[in-house]
Amino acid sequence: MAAQVEIEDQASVTKLDNGEIFDSALSDDADSSSLSRSRSGSGSIFSSSSLILLDEGNAEHDVIKACLLSGMGFVSSDTTIVTIRKNTSDGITNRAKFVSFRIFTEAVARKRVGGDANVKYGWYAGSKEEIESIVSYGFSNQDVGKFEGDPCSHGVGIHLVPSKCSLLAASATEPDEEGLRHLLLCRLILGKPELTTSGSKQSYPSSPEFDSGVDDLRNPRNYVIWSCNMNSHILPSYIVSFRSPRLTVSRGGFAARPSSPWVSFDSLMSMLSKSMDSSRMNLIIRTYDDFRKRKIRRDQLVRKMREVAGDNLLAEIIKNHRDRNKVKN
Repeated sequence: MAAQVEIEDQASVTKLDNGEIFDSALSDDADSSSLSRSRSGSGSIFSSSSLILLDEGNAEHDVIKACLLSGMGFVSSDTTIVTIRKNTSDGITNRAKFVSFRIFTEAVARKRVGGDANVKYGWYAGSKEEIESIVSYGFSNQDVGKFEGDPCSHGVGIHLVPSKCSLLAASATEPDEEGLRHLLLCRLILGKPELTTSGSKQSYPSSPEFDSGVDDLRNPRNYVIWSCNMNSHILPSYIVSFRSPRLTVSRGGFAARPSSPWVSFDSLMSMLSKSMDSSRMNLIIRTYDDFRKRKIRRDQLVRKMREVAGDNLLAEIIKNHRDRNKVKN
């Protein structure tokens, strides 16, 4: 029975058509032969045990690479794909997520004329920490919340970009301490989408006839999966890590690239531990753990760090980190 679930729920990107990614089911044997079995683990930037590193030359790797670069426009020549990781159905929890996605796909297909659930691929932009948390635990209200105050958003939910519009998503990413940006490529059950206006406060389908929202019915550049469906109609499938030095454009609703010196939370925690007493450091560690578990927002974590460590120490650490990076370069 377990092998049957794997056959039905594992999927692979197979081709590009007008910039869009399409997929098809893979057998268990095909999955084993076509994927590198190199797992994310110690020493990897992503720790989830369900992630598999795709080798260059692998069919899935090459399709995703071509898709991202073809949609990067004027920065495509300066964009380098560093790694592509596939999220598999390994483990009881992840297997359940894959099975659930299949069940909801079938349910939406049954109520649609022609039996098409309208499954698409879409990019989700976020920081390394956000993406790792989503792959491990799923989307949360915190992910929905980052779009709520954006006058350009098209409803209250998870916003993703069509696979052919990678520049829109990439320009919203945050580079980590190594200068890497990360995008999460997801399979989406769109069903029958309805038009949502910019600045809309809509948070669920307007009627049972609809399943998702879009900014344009003919040529969408923004998919909206309502919060009530965010962990049933979205399946995180691939993490793409890349460098794009010329990428400085920002898009409403996402965090833009910082213009001032900065450092990732992981590096900051490591450097703070060398400069603070154990009681204050333990307080920051507990707060950071709450952030990683999505119990608090990023701004709440930053506020607590400033309160406990002090602005002077934080500014000194960020400056030293920037200076070291300049020497390396």
